[in-house]
Amino acid sequence: MQADRYNAMARLLHWLIAAMIAINLATGLLHDPLEKLVRLMPFHKALGLTVLALSCVRLGWRLASNAPPALPGMGAAEIAAARGVHVVLYALMIAMPLSGWIMSSASAYPLSWFGVFAVPKLAVAKGSALAGFGHEFHELGGWIMLALVAGHALAALRHHFILRDGVLRRML
Repeated sequence: MQADRYNAMARLLHWLIAAMIAINLATGLLHDPLEKLVRLMPFHKALGLTVLALSCVRLGWRLASNAPPALPGMGAAEIAAARGVHVVLYALMIAMPLSGWIMSSASAYPLSWFGVFAVPKLAVAKGSALAGFGHEFHELGGWIMLALVAGHALAALRHHFILRDGVLRRML
């Protein structure tokens, strides 16, 4: 069974980043309605930068280590769909924080990592095409990320509770 599971580092990074993404999706969607109660944006930005750093580590780890083979009985279309979703999720795990960093760099607000240290801003002018692209991408990408994360979670639950094929156990 151990050869059919992802290694411990892959599992740790998966669940750690998954939790951070879930929190960041929630804070991104709820920061406006909750602004009078709590300032979520500094936390959202710092957590996003953490997701960026850990996603780079995760991508490097994934490229350097082998994933378990597809389980018997999985069709070619299902395997292709799973791989496609994973590729897009990896791309968004890096592109979303980068687009947020671009947006933050064009704003007047400081950027810090949980108040521990200042994060340098990128050379992006307020009102520039790059700032506008970063904003639009971040907004649209957030909804795409939400849909993919929900679909990924539902697919894992389908494999676990309906198909009972062990796909989810490989990441536990």
